[in-house]
Formats: sequence, C-alpha cells, structure tokens
Amino acid sequence: MVGRIPVLDVTPVVQHGRRPAKAVTGETFEVTALVFREGHDQLGAEVVLTAPDGSRRAPVRMAPVEGEVDRYAAEVTPDAEGDWTFAVESWSDPLATWLHDAGIKIRAGVDVELMFTEGVLLLERIDIGDDTAAAARVRDAVTALGDTDRPVEARLAAAEDPALVAVLAAYPVRDLLTVEGPYPLRVDRPRALFGSWYEFFPRSEGAVRKPDGTVVSGTFKTAAKRLDAVAAMGFDVVYLPPIHPIGQVNRKGRNNTLTPEPGDVGSPWAIGSEHGGHDAVAPELGTLRDFKAFVKRATALGLEVALDLALQAAPDHPWVAKHPEWFTTRADGTIAYAENPPKKYQDIYPVNFDNDPEGIYREVLRVVRHWMKQGVRIFRVDNPHTKPVAFWERLLDEVHRTDPDVLFLAEAFTKPPMMRTLAEIGFHQSYTYFTWRNTKPEVESYLREVARDTGHVLRPNFFVNTPDILHEFLQHGGPAAFRIRATLAATGSPSWGVYAGFELYERMAVRPGSEEYLDSEKYQVRVRDWATAEAEGRSLAPYLTRLNEIRRAHPALQQLRDLTVHRSDDDSIVVFSKRARALPSSSPGDDVVIVAVNLDPYAAHETMVHLDLGALGLPADAPFEVHDELTGQVWSWGTDNYVRLDPAEQVAHVLTVRGPR
Repeated sequence: MVGRIPVLDVTPVVQHGRRPAKAVTGETFEVTALVFREGHDQLGAEVVLTAPDGSRRAPVRMAPVEGEVDRYAAEVTPDAEGDWTFAVESWSDPLATWLHDAGIKIRAGVDVELMFTEGVLLLERIDIGDDTAAAARVRDAVTALGDTDRPVEARLAAAEDPALVAVLAAYPVRDLLTVEGPYPLRVDRPRALFGSWYEFFPRSEGAVRKPDGTVVSGTFKTAAKRLDAVAAMGFDVVYLPPIHPIGQVNRKGRNNTLTPEPGDVGSPWAIGSEHGGHDAVAPELGTLRDFKAFVKRATALGLEVALDLALQAAPDHPWVAKHPEWFTTRADGTIAYAENPPKKYQDIYPVNFDNDPEGIYREVLRVVRHWMKQGVRIFRVDNPHTKPVAFWERLLDEVHRTDPDVLFLAEAFTKPPMMRTLAEIGFHQSYTYFTWRNTKPEVESYLREVARDTGHVLRPNFFVNTPDILHEFLQHGGPAAFRIRATLAATGSPSWGVYAGFELYERMAVRPGSEEYLDSEKYQVRVRDWATAEAEGRSLAPYLTRLNEIRRAHPALQQLRDLTVHRSDDDSIVVFSKRARALPSSSPGDDVVIVAVNLDPYAAHETMVHLDLGALGLPADAPFEVHDELTGQVWSWGTDNYVRLDPAEQVAHVLTVRGPR
C-alpha cells in the first residue's frame, strides 16, 4: 500500500525484501528511493539503520540525486556484523515549505504578517532536545519574526539565516510520517568482501622428482612449508582443491586420458574410494591430524584455509554402495557419469538431488560441519549452479544461523540469472566472467556492472586463472599479459585470486584453441622450483607482492561500489578510480586510487586521460599530486593528463591521490 508521502523503488532490495542485501562491517553503501507527494509542499526523507540488537542508528538525511526526478539518496555504514534492517522514512516538511513560500510572499508584500505568524508557530513546534546552541538560535528567530518594530527585511533575514536553516534541517518538523520498510541487510565479516586468494594443490607442494623420473607426492607437511611464501606475497586465503581420497575406478590419466598408467594420481574432484569419502583425507597427503596442523600453521601466518566443497562422487565412493538412490540410474542399469558435452568425466558420478533430498541434505550438512570443526571457515563450492538453488538456500541459511562467520564462494561460471540468484540466496562471493573480459569496452562495462549493477548482492572474486581456465590472452601475451591481468584483478575487485604457476608464467595449452593447461595439475603432480625461478628473476612473485601491499595500504581498493570509469583517448588504455570516503571518526581525507592499464601486451600506447574530478572528490580548478605506487614517481595532475605505458617496462599506473597542491 502506498504511504501518505509515497516512497517507491527502494534500493538495494533483493527479491522484494525476501532476501537481504549485503554489506560488511565498515562498508559504506548507498540507499536510494523515489520520494514525492501531491502538490507543491516540501518533503524530507531519511534512511534509518537498525542494528541486530534492535537499536536504531542516527537517521541519515537523503538528498536529491542530480539529474534524476524525485530520486533521493543517502550513504550509510553498518558498524557490526549480523542481520540488520534499513527503512526509508519520508514526511511532509512544513518548515521547509514555509521558508520557501515566505521568501516569495514577504518579498512581494503578500500576507506578510500572516507568514511571520505562521513561521513563529512552526518554529515553536521544533523539538531541539538537549542542543542548547540550536535552541538559542530558534528562540532568537522566534523573537525576530514576532518583532513588528523591526524592518520586514531584517525579520526575513533572521528566518533565512544559514545557521538557522541548518538547525531546521537537523531538527525538522515531520508531519504525515511515512515509513517504507524495514528491508533486510546482512552484514558479514570483512573477508566476505576483501581478500587475496592463492590456490595450490598440496600434492604438488614439496613434491620431488626422483632420478628415475617418478614423482613423490607432496603432503600436508611439505605443503605447510609453502605457506610462508604465500603469506610473504601478501595473500590472505589459501584455497585447496579437494583433499579427499581419490577414486580408483575409471581413474583418469595425465591430460585427462582414459588410460592411466601405474602411478597416475587421478583427479582430486573424483572423490571417494575404499579410504573414505568427503569427510576423509587422501592417505597420500597425510592424516586428519596433519591437515589440522596445516590449518594451524596457516592461521599463525595470517592465512585462512578455504576448502573445496565438490558434491559428486567417484564410482567407488562409499555413497555409491550405501546410497545408490542418490545418483541417476540410466536405462541400461548403469549410473550416469558427469558430462559437459563434449567433455566427459567418467570418473565422476553427479549427485541427483531429487532422489532422497532430505538424506542428501543431512549428509552434506554433516560434511560441512565436520570440516568447520577442523578449522575451515571458508568453502569454495564447485559448480553450485548444477545443483538445486533451494538446496543451497537451505544449507547456507542453516550454517549462517549457527556460524555466521563461515563464508561460501560460488564457482559459478554460468548464465547471469543463475549467478545472481546464487548470490541472492546466500553465497558470499562468486567467480565471474572477468577472465573473458579483455578489450577496453569489455573491461569498462564489466567493472561498472560488478560495482554498480550487482554490487549490493554479488561480490565478485576476480581469479586471473584456474586449473580449468588458461585464457588465450595469457597463452600468447607473454609476461606482460600476466602483469596486465594481475593488475586489473587486484585493483578492480576487492577480492581476487591466483592459481599456483601464474607467477611462473605457465601458459602452455593442451592444444590450440583450448583453455586447458598442458600437463594439467588436475591429473598429475607438478614439481616446481620456486626458489630458482625467483633467484633468476623469472618469477612474478615480487609484482604480486607489491599489488597486495598496495591493496592492504589503501581502503579504496578494499571496497567494491565506489568505482568510476574515466575516459581515455586510446582504445587500449583503460582508466578507473576507486574512492573510500573518510568517515567522521577516521583520519581526514578520502582515500583515492586511480588505475591506468595498457591492455595491449605487445605495444606501447600513449593517450590523454580525462578525469571526472567530482567523482574523485577534488575541486575542478586546482592541480593535485599523484604518487605511482608501482614506481615511486610523483606527478602533478589535473582534469586532462598525458599517459604513456610500454608493456616492456610498465603495464600500468596505480596512482594514489595526495590532494590539491
């Protein structure tokens, strides 16, 4: 039902308010609404946040949005984790109406004394509370308006005094109050929004190649030694593919062949064998105690461990024998294996969630809680879009009810409606189409989309590569391509990710036109000599380290929604900025970062860059100083600036604004 002062089209609202919009503690976001009324009387509107404990935060006044009709907006910042609500309150503002009309009528000599009398009556309605200074200003105004011995111009000037107008804005008389909402808002811990992810296979970390060519697998103990280097590069999350026993039946060989050789290790996503299923660890990696020690070491280094949650089974998984009804039986009596035509995964049985949904739900919840008890508080969910949305909604809501700090990342490379719906029903982050956005129009459009269109519900994680995805841009662009993609990911999204080997420029595809790696780590152990590569300068690790240092130092790169794309005259140079607005209680000044990237890994490009200084919070008529966080150089910039980027030397500028000179 429409309120007395209509409030319509409130944002951010998810599924008409059935599901919560998203934020993290300390994250500022914008609430907007269409607010209007009949006639010409003035109105006001505010946003009111209500904390999980039921306490109301101070209302934040909404202001008209420039260039839009009757659209009002305000920025609000939740300061604690939990389930919040927000509401938009609108009202008729008789004081603002009187000020507007009085200025016209009194100057025209119309109803002069009547207007002053009405003003006095309205001023006497103001509830100032304990603000003695404001109360004194109101009393002085009442005296001035009622003093017929004073000139009319002086009495009107007292009413229009900016100091009094500010008091009236702070303490409005609110008639015909209308409340739209409350709408739900879920506020998560900061890691739900900001983090640098590093993926590696434990079996490859510390693996050794013997003189006869055979490879000895790494273990949790040897992989734990790699954690120091991951932490030193500034990563926050170490993500492990499935660590469970790998099936023997239909085991795949190297490069996904159907004819494994003795010693082939199989795919970790072919989960389950005689050694156990989703609640067990692969014997070749060690024991559950070894895994807990791995988590403990990661925690000591400031790393969180994210574990893969892949709801599928190898043919010899215990589920297959105990619960054959959990799978799909074909007409010939065999259980259907996974397919993504033309790809076939004979070593994996998909779970049929329509067969015994209650039993499957209880088992998956048990598995998740089992790993939570081992110290895992982040799950990267494999292909959630191939499972029922209702299943995920129920599971994630139940985990949130008891353990709201546990986070879920959706590996959902799928159609936009499914990606968004998974985000709406509870996934904290999502993989994205970033990998396939490489041209200037693609990059600019996608940055706007994730920051503005879906930022209230879908938190992106920009992975530069995965064990499944080696984009042709990396295959053919050389080391510059790796720096370009890392820079875009690390600065364009508050969460980004790297799969091991990226820093060694691994870029050989299994065949032309394929995005699969040659000798994919999904099917074999990779032995890497990290130390030699770094000693010989063949590692991107120092560059990744610097990007993560910049991200940690600048709040602007830790948020998503306040991103602006700026104009450049060259088709290969993309420019965008991020701005973290200073809160009243924080250090003075906004944190502003400007990023310019040459998207061409083969050639130098130069251009003029044209900045929207208003979006940066800077005056239009004063030069300002920028500091390149990658090179240490300092320049004086303004609205229009010359940029030249040669990929042989530097693919990007990451500039922090030091303010007007």
